Amino acid sequence: MSEDEIARLVEPLIPGLRRYAYALVRDGAAADDLVQDCLERAVGRWYLRRADGDLRAWLYAILRNLHLSALRQDRRRGEHLGLDDMTEPPGVDGGQMERAEFRDVLAGLDALSEEHRTVLLLVGVEDLSYEETAKVMGLPLGTVMSRLSRARARLRTYLDHGVRPGLRRVK
Repeated sequence: MSEDEIARLVEPLIPGLRRYAYALVRDGAAADDLVQDCLERAVGRWYLRRADGDLRAWLYAILRNLHLSALRQDRRRGEHLGLDDMTEPPGVDGGQMERAEFRDVLAGLDALSEEHRTVLLLVGVEDLSYEETAKVMGLPLGTVMSRLSRARARLRTYLDHGVRPGLRRVK
């Protein structure tokens, strides 16, 4: 069969193929691409068509199978964004920020005096109450609360500014 004869048989079916493709993908350009792929495949494999078969059903089956193959391929590849659609470069969070923050907190703890670090660790990490911390350290409750407040402030200063808080001179 010649290409003119194939075109004469297929051409009246193109509007229906476009409507069906648009119903599948909901995008005009993607629907046109799908129809074009369908027609290309049909013409290229015309020899596979059964002579007694329904041409319209064959074309719709090709279109549907192409659409399903594209869906499976998209699922394997992941979502596709054009360069114009990207707001920031693609990447994978490697967890560097969390590790850097953790390292900074450890450095800030090291910058604290032993008394402040101990109170902060007992209350903040070990989840001891103020009373329990006072018993462990052998200090009055008010001293524990005062040291904890100063330890938190110094750690916050260290994390915000990256410097050890200076010593304060009391006269």
